[in-house]
Amino acid sequence: MSVKTSNGSAGRLTYVLTSLLLLAPCYWQPRIQGGDLTSHMYNAWLTQWIETGGSEGLLMVRQTTNVLFELLLAGLFRVFNAEFAQRIAVSIAVLTFVWGAFAFVSVVAGRRPWHLLSCIAIFAYGWVFHMGFFSFYLSLGLCFWILALLWQPTRRRLAWAIPLGLMAYVAHVLPLLWTVGLVAYLWMARRTSERVRAYVTSASLLLMVAVHLWIGRSLFAAVSPRDMRIATGLDQVWLFDGKYYVVLVGLLLAWGLMFLEEMHSSGARRLVNGVPFQICIISAMGVVLLPVAVLIPGVNHALVYIAERMSLGVAICVCALLGSAQPRMQVRYALFLVALIFFGFLYGDERKRNSYEDSRQDTVAQMEVPAASHAASGAISRSNRTMFWR
Repeated sequence: MSVKTSNGSAGRLTYVLTSLLLLAPCYWQPRIQGGDLTSHMYNAWLTQWIETGGSEGLLMVRQTTNVLFELLLAGLFRVFNAEFAQRIAVSIAVLTFVWGAFAFVSVVAGRRPWHLLSCIAIFAYGWVFHMGFFSFYLSLGLCFWILALLWQPTRRRLAWAIPLGLMAYVAHVLPLLWTVGLVAYLWMARRTSERVRAYVTSASLLLMVAVHLWIGRSLFAAVSPRDMRIATGLDQVWLFDGKYYVVLVGLLLAWGLMFLEEMHSSGARRLVNGVPFQICIISAMGVVLLPVAVLIPGVNHALVYIAERMSLGVAICVCALLGSAQPRMQVRYALFLVALIFFGFLYGDERKRNSYEDSRQDTVAQMEVPAASHAASGAISRSNRTMFWR
C-alpha cells in the first residue's frame, strides 16, 4: 500500500512539475503574443463595464457560443488586474488543451507516450495560440477530454462527457461538431466489421466532397491551394518566418520513422484498417476540403480560418495514431531536440516583438497630451495600458 501511495504522489508531482514547465511561455515575456487575445480582453472588460452601469446607451447581445474564454476573463477581472487575468486565463486554456490532448493520445495508444508530449507542447503554442483564437483553443481542449472519455464509453464516462460538451459548445461550436462526428464514427466502428468500416470511411469522404461542392455553390466560400499543406497539422509550427521549417521538417522525419516502426510491428493492413488511422484520414480530408472562409447570407462578417484552425485537431490525431509505436531512443531524443529548437526560436521572436512594442509605447508616452490625460493615465496600470495599446 505504501508503495502505491508513493508512486501516486510521485505521479502527481510529475504532472505538477510538467505543467509548470509547459506554462513557461505564458510568463517569459512582458506580454503574451496572442493576436486576438486583446480582443478577448476588451470584450470581457466592456461586458463588465456595461453590467456595472458604467456606460449609457450600450447593450450586450447575448450569444450561447464563442464566449467561454471571455466569461473566464470576466470572472478573473473581478479578482485580478488585466495582466494577471489574461495570464491565468491563457494558462488554464493551455493546460486544458495539453492534458486533454495527452489523455486522448494515451487512451488511443493504450499507454502514456511521454515522448509525444514534446509534440503536443509544440502544437499548444503553435499557429492557433499565436492567432489568439482562445475560445476555439479552449473548446478543442475540452473536446479532446470528451474523446478520451468516450473512446471506451461507459455510463459514468458519458455522464462526465455531457457537461464537458456543454462547456465546449459555449467555448466554440466548431470543435464540438468535429467531435460529435468522430464519436459517431467510433460508435459505428465498434459495431461493424473492417470491410463495412472501410465502406463507411469511403462514404464519409464522398459526403465531405459533396458538402464541399455544395458550400462552393450555395455560399460565398474561398478555397486556397495551400490547404493541401495542412492535411497533417504541421502547418501549426510555421509561425514568424522561414526558420520554423526546421521544426516542421524535424517533426515530419520523426513522425515518418515512428509510422514505419508502427507499420513494421503491427502490419500495414492492420494499421490501415485500424480506427486511429481512419480517424486521421477523415480529419485530414475534412481539413483539406473545408473552405478557408465562408460568408453566410444575412451575417455581416465571414467565418474565416476554418481549415487552418481544424488542422490543430488533425495534428493531435496523428500523435494518437503514432502513440502505440515504440520508437528508438534516438527518435525520442530527436523529438525533445526539435521541441527545444522550436521554443528557442519562439523565445527569441517573442522577445523581439515585445521590444518593438516597448519602443512604440515609449514613443506614444513621450507625445504631448493634455494634462487631464496625463492624470488619467497615471491611474491606469501598465498592464491595462498594454491591453488597449495592443
